Amino acid sequence: MLKKTFVVAVAFAATAATVVVVVAALAVTSVTISTAAIGVDLSYLDDDDDDDGMADAKEHMTESEPVAPADVVMPTKVSRPGCEKTDRCYIPSMVTVEKGRTVTWINEDSAFHSVTSGLYDAPTELFDSGYLDPSEAFSYTFTEYGVYDYHCTLHPWMEAQVTVK
Repeated sequence: MLKKTFVVAVAFAATAATVVVVVAALAVTSVTISTAAIGVDLSYLDDDDDDDGMADAKEHMTESEPVAPADVVMPTKVSRPGCEKTDRCYIPSMVTVEKGRTVTWINEDSAFHSVTSGLYDAPTELFDSGYLDPSEAFSYTFTEYGVYDYHCTLHPWMEAQVTVK
């Protein structure tokens, strides 16, 4: 039988409790990773026969806080065409606020996005977030009444609107 060696890549997400393991291999039946080698402390999961360690784990669980409070979210997978068909490229796609209110957008996708005033083929120079990394936020304060279209400069199908009353 041929012995195979595999490389395992480990990446930590924004919350410390999330570990993503990617194994690039076929027909792998098991993978063992030393928690010490990747810097994860699971010592609180002891062997004191209390519900197989679940009670200990629950004591260490916390609710995750949002990265930033946001009025509009760029959800996952909107970097691919199709979100415009269900009006879900920016959620919500239409926001109504009072004059003087600040609107905050957050990029929850794994791709870069922008929040740029105007439409893709007719941008304005009112606001432009530049490229937003995943989990990055952008805010703009609307000081004038009106209807403001905006789009993503990287993904032309992504369009939405803010109405200031």
